[in-house]
Amino acid sequence: MNTSLYINRPQTVTIAASPFRQERKMPSNGTAAQVATEKKLYRIGEVSRLADLKPFVLRYWETEFPMLEPVKSSSGHRLYRQDDVDMVFRIKRLLYDEGFTIAGARRHLREHDGAPETETRSPNPAAEGAAQLLSRKMLLDLRDTLRAFLTLLERR
Repeated sequence: MNTSLYINRPQTVTIAASPFRQERKMPSNGTAAQVATEKKLYRIGEVSRLADLKPFVLRYWETEFPMLEPVKSSSGHRLYRQDDVDMVFRIKRLLYDEGFTIAGARRHLREHDGAPETETRSPNPAAEGAAQLLSRKMLLDLRDTLRAFLTLLERR
């Protein structure tokens, strides 16, 4: 068991107002703003809505991907930094879009230091994304066509 997930490391964070929640008045004994080194933090529900994932999936991914490590507030709530949110989207892309297993995605992220793959990016990321999507669609269509041919050959 990875006990580092349960250790509260001494970190200073800013809890910014969420765009998803209405502003609530803090009791007089609570602090409305905490000292911060991070600009924006998201609670698990917000990340869940942004990534279109259930909160239990995010909690499970924390146990499987050591690079996904949101900070914990003093009350034990998970607070995701922007880097953590980006990592959630990378993990989701690897698992759901690219078909990696959890172990394969973990290995891929570890080999790439969990950093975005920017070494070979073109100057126009939107065009590259569209080209990747087109290439993926073409490969999937080719696979389906080859399977159809194989089925025809097996019938003879």
